[in-house]
Amino acid sequence: MSHSKSILLKNIQALENQFSWLERSYLICQYIPSGGKYSPEEMDALETLCSRSARSIDYLIRKVFRSIDDVEFENQGTLIDVVNNAEKRGLIESTDKLREIKELWNDIVHEYVLEEAKSLFADVIKATRSVLEIMQNTITYCSKYRQ
Repeated sequence: MSHSKSILLKNIQALENQFSWLERSYLICQYIPSGGKYSPEEMDALETLCSRSARSIDYLIRKVFRSIDDVEFENQGTLIDVVNNAEKRGLIESTDKLREIKELWNDIVHEYVLEEAKSLFADVIKATRSVLEIMQNTITYCSKYRQ
């Protein structure tokens, strides 16, 4: 097995683990009413969802998509190149959709006022569904390398 394929398989295994934890957070948070007064437990759950989702999308782009490019002998170019290659493979709906998700995480990370961050939680739930779908698409796509 080649070194790059070995790295990809290790990254996919980590992605599957992240998928399980992100899905768990999503299932906990999907029925929390948006925009209301959150209990401490709900805030903890929503903040965990935000963190897991942001880490997952970052890991996908910076580790997994780059690993796929390496295995498939694609040019290791800019992040834009990596994302464009992921779109060509059908792993993401569109580069614009991924950009929107990344911008949402940036908004959350830089939101210091808790009340304003609360208004973003409904968007986080929706975006997390997309992140889970991208993760599943990627895991399915990479299953051919496990043989």
